[in-house]
Amino acid sequence: AAMLPALRRCRPGPVSLPALAAALGPGPVPGLCPGWSPRAVPTRGRKTRYDPPAKSKAGRVKLPPPVDPEELLVVQERYRQYRLVLSALRAEFRAEVLQKKREERLAAEGSVEELEEHRRLMAWNDEENARQQARREERVRKEEEEQKRRRLEIAEKQARKMEAFVEEKEKEVLQLQEEAKNFITPENLEARIEECLDNPRNYNFAIDKDGRIVKRTVLS
Repeated sequence: AAMLPALRRCRPGPVSLPALAAALGPGPVPGLCPGWSPRAVPTRGRKTRYDPPAKSKAGRVKLPPPVDPEELLVVQERYRQYRLVLSALRAEFRAEVLQKKREERLAAEGSVEELEEHRRLMAWNDEENARQQARREERVRKEEEEQKRRRLEIAEKQARKMEAFVEEKEKEVLQLQEEAKNFITPENLEARIEECLDNPRNYNFAIDKDGRIVKRTVLS
């Protein structure tokens, strides 16, 4: 209905864009790009969310900043310790607050006997905790002593094995030195050759099942 007066006033000839916009009012103008209106002109230099990326950034891949593994481990360990300390402090403060509220409630109710009973039980609980802690420390001390004793036994056994190994190798070295006296060297080569020629040995023989020589050939 709002467009009829404007259409009736239309005459052949060029019509300016401001006049057409004023006649049609706010909203998209028919025949132009959809969604366009004089009041929805984008700011110069700005891109809408539907515009494609720039050509210089079309193949850009955003990578997270590099993280040092050692620094990350240190930071994680410090955060873990911080959370442990903070949880312990919260538990301690919560226990103190609950204890105070309990004592205030018992005192307000006028239950002095219950308060004394509670204090006595708490003292007994502290003594029991101390006794259990002493037993635990004694057990840990005995376990450490047992581990030290076992380590000492293992070290002594290793030392004995090493001494036996060294003695065995020394015996082998001495035996090798004794055997080296009969080795053929360039100095005694002529003498050993003459000795072999003077004392020929015949290894061409047969033995029975008991290892006795039963047949021997004569050297020519």
